Amino acid sequence: MGYNKVPCIAFFLWQFISFSLPYHSFAIEVDANATALLLLDASKGSSRPIPDTLFGIFFEEINHAGAGGLWAELVSNRGFEAGGPNVPSNIDPWSIIGNETFLIVATDRSSLFDRNKIALQMEVLCDTQGSNICPSGGVGIYNPGFWGMNIEQGKSYKVVFYVRSTDAVNISVSLTSSDGLQSLASANVIASASDVSNWTKKELLLTAEGTNHTSRLQLTTAKKGVIWFDQVSAMPVDTYKRHGFRNELFQMLADIKPQFIRFPGGCFVEGEWLRNAFRWKETIGPWEERPGHFGDVWMYWTDDGLGYFEFLQLAEDLNALPIWVFNNGISHQDQVDTTSVLPFVQEALDGIEFARGNASSKWGSVRAVMGHPKPFNLKYVAVGNEDCGKKNYRGNYLKFYDAIKRTYPDIQIISNCDGSNGPLDHPADFYDFHVYTSANDLFSKAHKFDQTSRNGPKAFVSEYAVTGNDAGKGSLKAALAEAAFLVGLEKNSDVVQMASYAPLFVNTNDRRWNPDAIVFDSSQVYGTPSYWVQRFFVESSGATLLNATLKTNSSAQLIASAITWQSGDGKTYIRIKVVNFGNSSVNLSIDVAGLDPNSEQLTGPTKTELTSTNLMDENSFTEQKKVAPGNGTTLPDGEMDVVLKPYSLTSLDFLKKTVSLRMWEADASSKSSI
Repeated sequence: MGYNKVPCIAFFLWQFISFSLPYHSFAIEVDANATALLLLDASKGSSRPIPDTLFGIFFEEINHAGAGGLWAELVSNRGFEAGGPNVPSNIDPWSIIGNETFLIVATDRSSLFDRNKIALQMEVLCDTQGSNICPSGGVGIYNPGFWGMNIEQGKSYKVVFYVRSTDAVNISVSLTSSDGLQSLASANVIASASDVSNWTKKELLLTAEGTNHTSRLQLTTAKKGVIWFDQVSAMPVDTYKRHGFRNELFQMLADIKPQFIRFPGGCFVEGEWLRNAFRWKETIGPWEERPGHFGDVWMYWTDDGLGYFEFLQLAEDLNALPIWVFNNGISHQDQVDTTSVLPFVQEALDGIEFARGNASSKWGSVRAVMGHPKPFNLKYVAVGNEDCGKKNYRGNYLKFYDAIKRTYPDIQIISNCDGSNGPLDHPADFYDFHVYTSANDLFSKAHKFDQTSRNGPKAFVSEYAVTGNDAGKGSLKAALAEAAFLVGLEKNSDVVQMASYAPLFVNTNDRRWNPDAIVFDSSQVYGTPSYWVQRFFVESSGATLLNATLKTNSSAQLIASAITWQSGDGKTYIRIKVVNFGNSSVNLSIDVAGLDPNSEQLTGPTKTELTSTNLMDENSFTEQKKVAPGNGTTLPDGEMDVVLKPYSLTSLDFLKKTVSLRMWEADASSKSSI
């Protein structure tokens, strides 16, 4: 993602302007003079295939998209590492139950794990008897997760933690309401001093007896002594294929059938400083041993439970191709000189071996131990993110390119440099193109690639969106401009081979960027209009592009494309998509040529629309589908005249039937006799 530090005064000025602007609404009326004709050639000779990879998704750890989002871990800062390596340290968001009369809590460096040495020490001063009696319910610590844990009645949660003590322990492990007053599930861990004299792993399965969307995890005791805790995890048992992905968020991705997933960033890959960049080797292996890191661009800690392996698994679960973006020795603030970049090159080679190597290779064997002996289908890598133009990028890039091509000649390599306006000065299979702009400008950019050279590397539009005042938190206006842009990419898919919206997710409690495709909190999720636009293009990847020419008699802002695609049951459809970006309705007539009159016939169409009564309408938790397509309306067979509503995206699906001449004549005779 692009990244700019905006002064606070500019942010408040933006807010003032945004809320001062008039609300855009429009009346639905037909201008008798606003007409358009779509000439469609359905013959095979004028068509061409659309790449199988055209539309996918881009996942960046921004807005708590992964930590506190797609990755279902409920505990935030599970290893107490977020406060840094020095002690004492901040344990936020962990909090203490009880005051200093009853317990003292501090961090130390006594952890069992070499890569994350911080543990939490809890000295309990009270007891069940004597002069200092513990309060009812005991004392201890609790974790609220990411703005509350979603605990649901009847569902089970696996709690794992490491504990040691100099004394016997009696620890209550419970899931409660945010104030601790409602107990949803609990169990006790009772152990003798000898059983916990060394670090011991405890696993519990808690089944909730109630529902609360803002719950917390508590570890409490009423027994005097010193207890150490480390690596505390709580995961719902019910995740996608038990791979750790939150079901409803995963389903939102699956429903747009992405052909690829670019990960893990974005600026998250670079880091503000290299010391805080995403480093894949630190994110693999047992979760307890992952050190986690502070993402200093988007300014929050991640335990890296969602690591390199999990991203590859996510791609496989989505039946999408993984596109790995790795750091090339460049961050926002510092760079490795090309003469010193070879260790970074080796790290990238090792990462490819981890994904693709056989189970007996050095890094492939690590993957196999993690439960995936079969190699992942890694075919694409991107050398850095938005680093073109930086002093060392070209030199570093060439080092990576040469080494990867020498070892993995089939790997497709993506350059950060834009090749849409002229040839690159270095070899590449793809060039990266990012665009964040106003709605009107993005609508005009539907023709951005019309004149781009068809020779040389292909385009990967890996980040696009309408931003600023036009976007709000995800407006109809933004979505329609994006739809027009995608129509343009579809029509230019001989040079643009991949495209993905950005950002993908936002936890509504931590908006670092507006707008986003999918909005969620601990228990709810909805798609913005931009998300629903992507659903219109699900069938485009691997389809056939037809020659479609749009003619209008006015200044109507229209763009259209047409494809043929096959459904899962083998039926063939012609889909026409039209964006009306103007404030007047348009009467559209469709003229289809190129069908064999003796054997081919169109039925339908089914009409699906994305529109609303106000141009700046948005979806929300209370109106999750205020701006969303309906189920579609079936029009009479052969209907070739439709009204395009103002500010709308319209899709028309015609079923393409194969019929004999005799059947067609009988059908025509039957109709003429009515």
